[in-house]
Amino acid sequence: MKKTLVLLAACMIAMPLSLFAQGAKETVVDENAPVTIQYWTHEDPARTALETELIDQFTAANPNITVVRSTQASVKQIELVQTAFAANQGPDMFNLPIENQYAYITNKRVAPVDYKAAGYANMQDLLNKYMPGVLDAVTVDGEVYGLPLELTNWSIYLNKKIFRDAGLDPEKDYPKTWEEMADISEKLVIRDGDILIRRGYDFRYPYYLTFFVPMVEQLGGELLSADGKTAIVGDDAWIKALTFMQEWGPSGRNLGSPTYKNARKLFDLDNNDMAMAHSGLYQEGRIEADNPEFFKSGEWMVIPFPTFKDAVKDVASCFYGHYFMVNVDSSAAVQKASWKLAGFLLSHGEDYLTRGGNIIQPTKALFASDTLKNMPYSDVFINDMARSHMIYFGENSAEIQTLIRNAVESVMLSGVSPEKALATLKASAQEIIDEQ
Repeated sequence: MKKTLVLLAACMIAMPLSLFAQGAKETVVDENAPVTIQYWTHEDPARTALETELIDQFTAANPNITVVRSTQASVKQIELVQTAFAANQGPDMFNLPIENQYAYITNKRVAPVDYKAAGYANMQDLLNKYMPGVLDAVTVDGEVYGLPLELTNWSIYLNKKIFRDAGLDPEKDYPKTWEEMADISEKLVIRDGDILIRRGYDFRYPYYLTFFVPMVEQLGGELLSADGKTAIVGDDAWIKALTFMQEWGPSGRNLGSPTYKNARKLFDLDNNDMAMAHSGLYQEGRIEADNPEFFKSGEWMVIPFPTFKDAVKDVASCFYGHYFMVNVDSSAAVQKASWKLAGFLLSHGEDYLTRGGNIIQPTKALFASDTLKNMPYSDVFINDMARSHMIYFGENSAEIQTLIRNAVESVMLSGVSPEKALATLKASAQEIIDEQ
């Protein structure tokens, strides 16, 4: 995909040109030459409909630019992008969750933002448009390497009918602590032998950096020490959190398991099989699309992320970002066109919120808008975000998440003791940190 545009002096006189600046590098680009952008993103029917419309508008205004938009399921997308870059055939423009995307910055596989192409006067102008800290995750050595397609945090969706069916008042009896979550789930579950026919709640496997690390932090533990040199800090907190998961699973109180279908995907259908699920504001758009009758019924609500009753920190589920990034090996013309496309798409924040699957683009303008404030239960998500922090996004975040997954699922499914699981996790995570 590497291409170098070489222009002769005669062509420079004949063609309208501009300077394309990235970092300290300046390359002459013919803005009228035909270019094709390969844009890879994760599946989302509502966003696909909106982006198809917006891309049509963009290419009509820029007839020399062709955009080929390709989608895959979220997990598959992560694998495909990694494989493509390994073969030096990565897409020109793409987005992934930041914990899977940050390594592309540190490995110098993506280009700094072209501020002017994206519609900003300079870096400071870009920073001024976004909520504080949002761009920290993609800022390295004084350059910004990504523009946020969405900033997402998860709270708890609750089916009121299932609560009432179990004799509970959803407005008063919803769980505020993890201990209450387990006790209430016990009242909500329906089993056929050991098989769960209806779950009260279940976790968002396998996104352990998003939900499990905050649970550990509530108890006083940390993923990393403040200086970043020590992994898995606070043994007591980790053991207590692992013990909670063990008791949650099939060999404990049998309230849920990673082996069951994703709770979020069942919740929309309102089939009396999932009382509570962990998801983002975008889930509202999916409920409306999947089950309009349930969406309009008033029989669902959103509640805050619980804490342990003896929590020492009030920490909600981590938020994470998907960022538009541009392949540094794409030609200068394609890079410029890609940043221009990214800036155009991100200039439609309210459309993404209302028509694109309830996606929150974290601009100051959107957070101040009545459009966001009037979304059902947006206050719950905003308040949870205020008690949260960005997910761990180090170069090794995907490996760390896999290690945590192995620890949690070993105590839930394989009978490994929390102490042994912690020892394995701690040693393996420290080895990864030491190799940085």
